[in-house]
Amino acid sequence: MEKVKPKKHLGQHFLKDEGIARKIVEQLPADDFDLIIEVGPGMGVLTKYLIDGCGDKFIAMDVDQASVNYLKKKYPDFQSQFLCQDFLGYDYTKSNSRLGIIGNFPYNISSQLFFRIWENHTKVDSCVCMIQKEVADRIVSKEGSKVYGILSVLLQAYFDIDYNFTVEPQVFDPPPKVLSAVITLKRKQATPDVDQKFLKRVVKSAFGKRRKTLRNALKDLNLTEFDFTDEFFNQRAEQLSVEEFIRLTNRLNQ
Repeated sequence: MEKVKPKKHLGQHFLKDEGIARKIVEQLPADDFDLIIEVGPGMGVLTKYLIDGCGDKFIAMDVDQASVNYLKKKYPDFQSQFLCQDFLGYDYTKSNSRLGIIGNFPYNISSQLFFRIWENHTKVDSCVCMIQKEVADRIVSKEGSKVYGILSVLLQAYFDIDYNFTVEPQVFDPPPKVLSAVITLKRKQATPDVDQKFLKRVVKSAFGKRRKTLRNALKDLNLTEFDFTDEFFNQRAEQLSVEEFIRLTNRLNQ
């Protein structure tokens, strides 16, 4: 079969190292998933391991029709499980709460993918993904770090996150200009007691002006009746832990 050519406009970098592919799939928790979705399978370096382990509980989504056609020919018994579809538009209401997600996320839309996963955290049990190392560092960072930000707080509020390992550029075709990393998200057993949408507003406002104190940064929320004179609001967003952001959101939402 003719190989699929990576397309620059889709941010495609095909993993070609079988050892790393197996290692990525091994990060997926050994849970009884209702469904596992592979995002951006490309030429299927992860796909064969997922088919072996998951069978009919597995589907793969790719916006590249060439990739989908290639995989349908390579795995004729699983043709219906390869979909030419944008995972950003996936309807999570079709899934139960035991959804596993895995893939080499396109680097140009990885943040968007994480926001969608976060919005639908009640459906996503686990996620194993390879992303740009810079984004991975940001997601796993803690308060006090210069890269601690919106995704750090929102994802850590709902998922336990592990940084698994770093991946060098030369194992891809074509090699990206940056390091990559594999991380695992596992939904927390206890859901935070907080208004999820308002939490996002608070966190985005706080980090939108991260050099300003919370007192000034949170003015965007237009909470004119709230008293911001407390010394707590002399802090900046990067100083607050995830738990403190949750408590702050509840306090502002009273």
